[in-house]
Amino acid sequence: MNAAIETHALTHRYGKTTAVSDLNLSVPEGSIYAFMGPNGAGKTTTIKLLMNLLSPTEGRATVLGKDSMRLGSDEFAKIGYVSENQRLPGWMTVQQFIDFCRPMYASWDNDLCSRILKEFLLPTDRKIRHLSRGMKMKVSLLTSLAYRPRLLVLDEPFTGLDPTVRDELIHGILEITEQQNWSVFISSHDIDDVERFADWAGFIEGGKLRLSEPTADLRNRFKRIDRVVSHGAHLPSPAPDSWLGLENSARSFCVIESQYVTGDSEDRVRRLMPGATDLNVSDLSLREIFVGLTHSYRGKP
Repeated sequence: MNAAIETHALTHRYGKTTAVSDLNLSVPEGSIYAFMGPNGAGKTTTIKLLMNLLSPTEGRATVLGKDSMRLGSDEFAKIGYVSENQRLPGWMTVQQFIDFCRPMYASWDNDLCSRILKEFLLPTDRKIRHLSRGMKMKVSLLTSLAYRPRLLVLDEPFTGLDPTVRDELIHGILEITEQQNWSVFISSHDIDDVERFADWAGFIEGGKLRLSEPTADLRNRFKRIDRVVSHGAHLPSPAPDSWLGLENSARSFCVIESQYVTGDSEDRVRRLMPGATDLNVSDLSLREIFVGLTHSYRGKP
């Protein structure tokens, strides 16, 4: 499988602070890859390295097969990039900004642009500075999609947006990228939104990539075990290292290894929890996995 993005021991330091450490990442072509992690984990720094906005301290990255430090106009014509901190020319109207961007891209598709304008209900005669934050994000997305990029990079696109606008953006991204089979790399801590459309997930914490795999595999690997205990039963202390966390209710565990939820899982858990009378294994949401991983990796090198 070809990779839209690859990194090899990618590292970046701000003075004595290491923001990204020895990152080895592979984003398959045609995937919608969710790059998740808590605030300050290294997500934005990673994207800036990929987009040649920062230079690596060590290691390297390739984007669409090109070294990230050699990305030029030809490569950026195939990459759409939208950031939560992106600045737009507020003095232009939406139509003026579209007209300004169109000549820069030989692949600009007027029909697709018109379709996105209609779907996003963007007022073409209004100046950008008078638009809401959600509308500005729609303008950024439109001008990054209309030239049909092979790769769409989104850095925290949903931050500060109301649920209706988030739904509209997600619908637009899904509809267009699925039809074109584009690759999408989306950095976000809004897990509930990402969960609806990502088919790959990577988790970064403390500048280190902790996991990277298809979301279907991730859901199969992380499960919840609910138990009913008899009077006087006690909890294992300490909890096994392979368990992500222990709820305050003293009834549920999040487990990380598949052997705890297949085959002899009930026997394994009962040996660890004397007095358990009934067990139920169920799926976890990406948000629950995300929270569990955050606590699990906190403080680890």
